[in-house]
Amino acid sequence: METNHLARAEEYYKLIGEKNAEGIKKYIHPDVKFYSPMATLSGKESVIEATSNFMNVFKSLTIRAKFSSGDQAMIVYDVDIPGIAKDFPGASLLSFSEDLIVRIQLFYDGSHLAEKRKEVFSKN
Repeated sequence: METNHLARAEEYYKLIGEKNAEGIKKYIHPDVKFYSPMATLSGKESVIEATSNFMNVFKSLTIRAKFSSGDQAMIVYDVDIPGIAKDFPGASLLSFSEDLIVRIQLFYDGSHLAEKRKEVFSKN
């Protein structure tokens, strides 16, 4: 199953890079948990909303590396965030249950994004 999780993780991040908020919905478990340096979220709708908001912040997202083990996959990426950084590095550890993403843990230096926090994590 590792290959399937890795392929699904890559597809999910490619859709994020394409800013396809509708497309990511089929990958996310209803009870997903989301952890990042700037916020903790629970539930599919909250995660989709924050991810959609994030799509509005960056210009491009490029996957740099990917690997998986068991029910987890790791995606390492760079994002071009105008006014912040051209190649801002991040990593996402995705855990799967029932072939859906049930946990997302992001790793990045949140200090660079402090000014964008409300834009990404506040309700519109």
